[in-house]
Amino acid sequence: MTKPPTPAGPRTPEEVFADHGRRLGTGDLDSISANYAGDAVFITPRGILRGREGAKEGIGALLADLPDADWQLTPRFADEVLFLEWSATSPTARVEDGVDTFVFRDGLIQAQTVRYTLITGD
Repeated sequence: MTKPPTPAGPRTPEEVFADHGRRLGTGDLDSISANYAGDAVFITPRGILRGREGAKEGIGALLADLPDADWQLTPRFADEVLFLEWSATSPTARVEDGVDTFVFRDGLIQAQTVRYTLITGD
């Protein structure tokens, strides 16, 4: 039996990432996590988080570290993989060395790594 196509199915990694960026701007963790596969992994130096709930936890921590941030992104796509270098400045902190890796599958984020150094108090 063939599964019916889902709206997420035909999206390219570039389309998923563009949508991810729009959703991040809302701060709505439920909306943001909809771009992740149900069995996604979200890996940080603090640990491995799983599923959409794990993605919400990881992204929630990032957004809490950098509230109302201005983001500068340098994405590099290779097929189903994105290497993302980024920096961000918020009223309370900044990051100069952010690096994420995304793996996409079937129009969703299957895996993401996140690494950054939070600078506060300058």
